Amino acid sequence: MAIRAVTFASHDCDAFVEEVKAKVASYFESRHLSTKANAAMVTKTVVLLAAFWVPYGLILSRQFGPWQMLGLCALMGVALAGIGFGISHDALHGAYSNNPKVNTALGLTFDLMGANGYMWKITHNVVHHTYTNIHPIDEDLEVTPLLRLSPLAKRRPFHALQHIYALGAYSMSTLNWVFWKDFDYFTRRTIGPYIDKKHTAGQIALLAFSKVFYVFWSIVLPLLVLKIALWQFAIGWLAMHLVGGTILGVVFQLAHVVEQTAHPVPDELGRMPNGWMVHEMLTTANFCTRNPLMSWYVGGLNFQIEHHLFPKTCSVHYPKIQYIVREVAEKHHIPYYENPTFLGAVASHLRMLRRLGSGESPNIVRHAVAAA
Repeated sequence: MAIRAVTFASHDCDAFVEEVKAKVASYFESRHLSTKANAAMVTKTVVLLAAFWVPYGLILSRQFGPWQMLGLCALMGVALAGIGFGISHDALHGAYSNNPKVNTALGLTFDLMGANGYMWKITHNVVHHTYTNIHPIDEDLEVTPLLRLSPLAKRRPFHALQHIYALGAYSMSTLNWVFWKDFDYFTRRTIGPYIDKKHTAGQIALLAFSKVFYVFWSIVLPLLVLKIALWQFAIGWLAMHLVGGTILGVVFQLAHVVEQTAHPVPDELGRMPNGWMVHEMLTTANFCTRNPLMSWYVGGLNFQIEHHLFPKTCSVHYPKIQYIVREVAEKHHIPYYENPTFLGAVASHLRMLRRLGSGESPNIVRHAVAAA
């Protein structure tokens, strides 16, 4: 298996890298804290799983009318996104527990929701986290031909309207995941930097089983139990996906495709202008970090800077180590990007989509940042 050659500077802003790693490590060591899940994280896990499966059970109880069931389906959509943010994401990064078996078990919540955890670890953990905002390697910039998310991507005429239809495209994200995206990636030979990528028979079998099981519990079983018209069921099922898909699609874009974040370009030899940690600082932005409810729900994805620098640290700790990362970044004159509010981040994303759709190519970086 070959890998397309992209390399990062080996001695770039060493003082920043060493200090931020040392101070974050000291934070945990001096307080005798684990970097993994704590009681609050476990409680959140229980709450999010209950928020999904309790409404599902209530719907199957046949004690509610169509409008009430529609509301329960929407609630399941909110919980579905929360499970992805707050349970699956940490577990698949190996950040939930020091026990790999616990991470594997909780990572299966991703498969239970209709996606594929194995492929996510390739496209997200490895490709996106290593090659953030590097076109065309970062798969998160290639979610759909309908959207131009990189200033280096090909522009098509309909992209001029992408800031208008983007939320509609995001609403289809979980449906795309269930019925197309995973199958597409499993049949590709090139995924990000990987060339001639092959998958084991066990992973292919798990893909097939999990997709069939998802269709069974989400479609077949309700249709067997409920005494409602097919069109009524379809509306509820789609409501769950459209709500969950919109939330997931929007939140994941607010970290890297906003007005502040850079799109670095390698030179002709594949060398990036900065070292990896500085690259992550340039390509990532936080949002709405002062809102405890938002931080609880999105599982720390609003602390994307801290997540990208320390992906194996559980998201429950990000609000505390943020102050360390920001302080060290400012000391060494490394950019630290943040949108204070959720709506402000969404507005910044839509403005960026409008610029990219109009044919602009903003925030391309070809030279290293200067740091103290």
